[in-house]
Amino acid sequence: MPRLFNAYIMVDWSAASAPKTGKDSVWIGVMKRDVRFRLTFEAHNPATREAGMTILRDILADLRRRSERALIGCDFPLGFPRGTVDQLKLNPADWSGLAAFLVHNVVDKPNNVNNRFAVAAKINRLMTDEPRPFWGCPTNDAQRWLTTTKPVGEFTDIPPALRYAEAATKGVTKGGAKSVWQTFGNGTVGGQALVGIPRVKQLADELGDKAKVWPFQTGWRAQKEADFEGLEVVFAEIYPALGDVRPEPGEIVDRAQVRALCEHFAKLDEADKLGAAFGPQTAQSTDVLDAVEREEGWILGL
Repeated sequence: MPRLFNAYIMVDWSAASAPKTGKDSVWIGVMKRDVRFRLTFEAHNPATREAGMTILRDILADLRRRSERALIGCDFPLGFPRGTVDQLKLNPADWSGLAAFLVHNVVDKPNNVNNRFAVAAKINRLMTDEPRPFWGCPTNDAQRWLTTTKPVGEFTDIPPALRYAEAATKGVTKGGAKSVWQTFGNGTVGGQALVGIPRVKQLADELGDKAKVWPFQTGWRAQKEADFEGLEVVFAEIYPALGDVRPEPGEIVDRAQVRALCEHFAKLDEADKLGAAFGPQTAQSTDVLDAVEREEGWILGL
């Protein structure tokens, strides 16, 4: 039975502002076939995002030589809540416009020093001229357009706090996924999205027509082998809390998460069930379908 992918690469990203390894740093899990065609797992823990990108490029170059296709899962939102691109007046008014905006504005140096809080403040200034919708930062990074704590009140002039995907995790996982608008604090993903989306966009652009970012460039629908013909890479958003993560003795949780996700998607692919995971698992309205495909994105397997 043909598989959609030959390799499964799961990326646990980090927004750290200095080189860091171990817990809460960048982890890259790779499951690919060895010389005996057996699926084997390996993990990388680069100290910086730049080093992580080098590792990813090297892995993809090796897979290209073997004419093998990879699924790259990223554990941060690949899009923002509906209405963001319109309020920012981006062109194109979709995910690619947002990604290009972040590529242009985010500075992420080889030593991990980055300006994610300044970019969050700029987005707030452009969207509302107030410290919203982004919030959360260290005291030294606080300013007029970005505060350390969440602004109090019910605001109708900003996109919703949660994407449809995050709302769908409520009741499925403990507490559900956090809002991308929170950029600082335990378990937050806003910072990772700000420094992660530009990296995905840059890598996808390097690959050209050999890569697609799901569901923005593929459609939010079940995928077949023919849909990925000619591709070397498909990027997708993942959410480790959806999986059954059981660290082995002495194994760091972050490593266990990328390993579990590699194993999970490989097993789905082996059982010819991964293609269906690229589409909605329940009936969706036209508005939801449009928002997901245009700018929000979705979590693979949710």
